[in-house]
Amino acid sequence: MKIRPEEFSDIQAIRAVVAEAFTDAPHSSGTETVIVDALRRDGALTISLVAEDEGEVIGHVAFSPVTIDGVATGRFGLGPVAVRSDRQRSGIGQALIRAGLDELRKQGAQGCVVLGDPAYYARFGFSSDPALRYGDVPAEYFQRFGFGQEQPRGMVDYHRAFLES
Repeated sequence: MKIRPEEFSDIQAIRAVVAEAFTDAPHSSGTETVIVDALRRDGALTISLVAEDEGEVIGHVAFSPVTIDGVATGRFGLGPVAVRSDRQRSGIGQALIRAGLDELRKQGAQGCVVLGDPAYYARFGFSSDPALRYGDVPAEYFQRFGFGQEQPRGMVDYHRAFLES
């Protein structure tokens, strides 16, 4: 398996993987493909990586800028992350997330946030912090990961693609 940046020729395969991965997910809005497409269209898809095996796209992860209290602070949101259902639970999602976090670090990002399962994201160093909020989401499900010492406080907003989809 190889992890690499998306290429234009991957877009249809990414759509298929993302749609299929979220088809039966109980937490899915059913709009994940629309979100990824809108981020790409608006130039807000800061990092878009694919997992490829034998020339076939089997996974995808997206990172896009977030604001805190309306201010861009060099932090990014992780998601969506998708792995084809027949390849889930084999470390592909983890590899995509780790590669994306490494790339954020290389680009000088201040940190990353994610909305998701605390037990899963803790393995990457994410932790909840009640001082950093996202809407009315319970604090334990909204988590942060920092590359530096500064711990942000305030209300986080994702790109409008997450709201308009």
